Amino acid sequence: MAAEQEKEPGTFSGTAETSAADFVPEAGGPIVSRAKRLLIAGTGSGVGKTTVTIGVMAALKARGLSVQGFKCGPDYIDPTYHTAVTGRLSRNLDSWMLPADTVREIYCRASRDADIAVIEGVMGFYDGKNPKTNEGSSAEISLLLQCPVILVVNCKSMARSAAAIVKGFQLLDPRVRIAGVFANLVGSEGHYRIVRDAIEQECGVPVIGYMLRDENLAMPERHLGLVPSIGRGELSPFFSQLAERISAHTDLERLLQAADTGPLEASARIFRPLEADGGGTAPEAPRSLLIGAHANADADAAHEKVRPPEPRVRIAVAKDAAFHFYYPENLELLQAYGAELVYFSPLAGEKLPAGVDGLYLGGGFPEEFAERLAGLQEMKQSIAEGIVSGLPTLAECGGYMFLTDAIVDTSGRQYPMLGLVPGKVTMQTKLAALGYREATGMEGNFLLGPGDTARGHEFHYSVFEPAASATLPPAYKTKGMRGSKEEGALKGSLVSGYTHLHFASNPDMPRRWIEKCLLFRKMREGLV
Repeated sequence: MAAEQEKEPGTFSGTAETSAADFVPEAGGPIVSRAKRLLIAGTGSGVGKTTVTIGVMAALKARGLSVQGFKCGPDYIDPTYHTAVTGRLSRNLDSWMLPADTVREIYCRASRDADIAVIEGVMGFYDGKNPKTNEGSSAEISLLLQCPVILVVNCKSMARSAAAIVKGFQLLDPRVRIAGVFANLVGSEGHYRIVRDAIEQECGVPVIGYMLRDENLAMPERHLGLVPSIGRGELSPFFSQLAERISAHTDLERLLQAADTGPLEASARIFRPLEADGGGTAPEAPRSLLIGAHANADADAAHEKVRPPEPRVRIAVAKDAAFHFYYPENLELLQAYGAELVYFSPLAGEKLPAGVDGLYLGGGFPEEFAERLAGLQEMKQSIAEGIVSGLPTLAECGGYMFLTDAIVDTSGRQYPMLGLVPGKVTMQTKLAALGYREATGMEGNFLLGPGDTARGHEFHYSVFEPAASATLPPAYKTKGMRGSKEEGALKGSLVSGYTHLHFASNPDMPRRWIEKCLLFRKMREGLV
């Protein structure tokens, strides 16, 4: 997604939309990506892998290459950077939330018409769900995709010791292919040469580039409120500077050679037609997504393309600076099952679109705009009335906060919200929840019933405090590192909670949503 100007107050244009036209069903056979591929990993969080990744993406784009970005793990912020730099929608690759075949399918679909895929790691290279295995780590993604790795090392205040760090990463799992090292935060070109000589002698891999310590080129703090500024193009000069630095101090030819790993294949699984329960009411799902402006010529020849089925329902999707965290596959699976997505901006005062059959209130940071949201009475009333009327609705994290009685900021100021979930959310200055979640639905949850599970994550700074008279049942029972808990709230056809669920972990969820929307439409039209 190229950077755009903000179209109207409160409208966020920082994430590329998806549409039914993006779907290109395949006639069968594997999905083949011929893009070069590379994973940029760090020895730990904070070593500068995002800065290096964005710089490499920008430098390759400046050479005229089509660059497809990916992010390991459940992160919404970094893919926004990738999208702004590359002009292509960046996607998450998560080997805990999703099966291995699904990870490969998402990768191959998105990169099949790109020249090179650049994957940004998460945390340290071996850090993931389980401290005893590679589960959920960047290392596991590199193995699933047979992907070479450039290891970013913070070389501040070290010389030969940098070689010991790289050697340890090589030896922990000999199956991974560390194809090169990037020496970050070196003090001078002389310091870089010392580190380079030590690593190349002891580890047998090239140090392909370096970046000097430069406070003027430090990555802006990645907090939620930064996302709209990315979309408006305010960081474009920073991206250009990064591209210049990377190009000046990195052997891009060597990097491209390391990334030249040959084609990768995946099976069409998630987006192939799925059988419907109870009489075949679910539409067939297109089997492929075409990401970008054109397809690889060989892929075009190999796959027959037909238009997706006509949309059967219309689902409103809140999309602006306050609500914009959606996994692309969640939206695409809804489209694949027959939904037309109708985007609107609550923050701009836009009412719930007329004639919709469902509503998706995604995550974001309504607390940053709580005062403004509180004053938009007509917008709030239209959404509340729609939900109360039985509109099948999913509200996640920021969307869940918006449904409560009030949001209380860190100064104690209280702003009234929709009042559909009795209680208030209070903002904290420290994280309230962070981590993977396996969710089991509760009785009455139309998306995820008892015995059904899906995977996702939580990440929020607020705490929900139910009202003394609150009687709403929870939406899920979630299990994380610290045990299980009941989470969220159900009310009629409303499913809400802090957990961000990935629909590709359980594709029955979008199917059930479409079926619920069809039933709501029939009820509204007096047909049942």
